[in-house]
Amino acid sequence: MRAAGEFQVEAVLFDLGNTLVTYWQREEWPAVLHEAIEAVIAFLGREGPLRVSEQVVWERVEEHSRSLPGHRVYPLEERLAAIFVVDREGPLVAEASRQFMAPLFARGRLCADALPTLAALREAGCKTAIVSNSPWGSPAALWRKEIERLGLRSQVDADVFCGDVGWRKPARPIFDAVLGRLGLAPERCLFVGDDPRWDLAGPRALAMQALLIDRAGGPAMADERPIQSLEELEGRLRLVGEP
Repeated sequence: MRAAGEFQVEAVLFDLGNTLVTYWQREEWPAVLHEAIEAVIAFLGREGPLRVSEQVVWERVEEHSRSLPGHRVYPLEERLAAIFVVDREGPLVAEASRQFMAPLFARGRLCADALPTLAALREAGCKTAIVSNSPWGSPAALWRKEIERLGLRSQVDADVFCGDVGWRKPARPIFDAVLGRLGLAPERCLFVGDDPRWDLAGPRALAMQALLIDRAGGPAMADERPIQSLEELEGRLRLVGEP
């Protein structure tokens, strides 16, 4: 990793979806959610008769799609327990959560530049981490299995999901958690992500540097110079300690 660029860092923190892995675009989410709920309906139907009608299920899906105030996490298990009237602490809701997530994970495709970039950063002595929200407050444990499946977990120094701390980006606790694990001040880190609402506003509120990745090459944002590939990251970094 050569000395270059405007970001002087000791660590690079990455968002997951559409940064390191592609899952779906924002406009595709309603169809993805429909597929996930259908998977839960099918699973609970196999276990016995549904306790509510499918019409009520879809009415409750709309109701429980709303986010909690202040970027608090609304856990997937709680949502499914409320929608399908099952025990929040029982084994049924845990398996229902796995069924919900199966079609989401099936869409996951590792970006070709993800592993080479992580390897190059770590070889250069730069710490790396994954810091990510999860759809519908899905459990961090399931996401850790997912990034292990993709070969990412062994390539980063830390991983923190919103379910670990109960707060979603851009709230401060999720960033504080990863900084604590890395033992670094926010000023020494760069955050790379695809959504300015979470991945620019959140880090910058802590005086952390932030860079947007826009793989689709959308309209330019004022005062931002997004990268379109992680391969461009090298030219924007200068690691602490380099001449």
